[in-house]
Amino acid sequence: MRQKLIIISGSPYVGKTTVTEEVFQMVDNSAYLDGDWVWCVNPFSVNDPRLRNGDKNMSFTLSTYLKSEFEYVFFSSVVATDINIRDNIISDIDYIDFEVIGITLTCSRETLRNRYNKRGDKNKLSFYFLDLDPYPGDIVIDTDNKTIDEVSKEIYSIITDEN
Repeated sequence: MRQKLIIISGSPYVGKTTVTEEVFQMVDNSAYLDGDWVWCVNPFSVNDPRLRNGDKNMSFTLSTYLKSEFEYVFFSSVVATDINIRDNIISDIDYIDFEVIGITLTCSRETLRNRYNKRGDKNKLSFYFLDLDPYPGDIVIDTDNKTIDEVSKEIYSIITDEN
């Protein structure tokens, strides 16, 4: 089997981390990198030029996972929503024989607002990433009115070719 790098992107509060953690548990011989782990700074700003240093760490970690022969490498990140950032992360991976499956999670503004309120954190709610066009070629999954389990099973079906 050719290794698969599964990139799950979308707006904050859309469910990337929760869903990716669940799908990760569904497949053996897998590794998982959450982009938030790589660049956890205060205050966080997408416009901080130092953020691109985190991208290099993401590429390095993803390369290491692929070289370690994991069949599935999961990567969830809000920054992977941006076409230039994702392209730079992928191009800096120094491993060549893998397939990329891109998935963009989305939802309505109302659903995003409800998820934000439920979390109750102090970050400001923004629709910036929600309003971006999905990365070209990504499979778009609308998470409105779907459970975590339903979205996870949908992604599992996509990545294991059981659809």
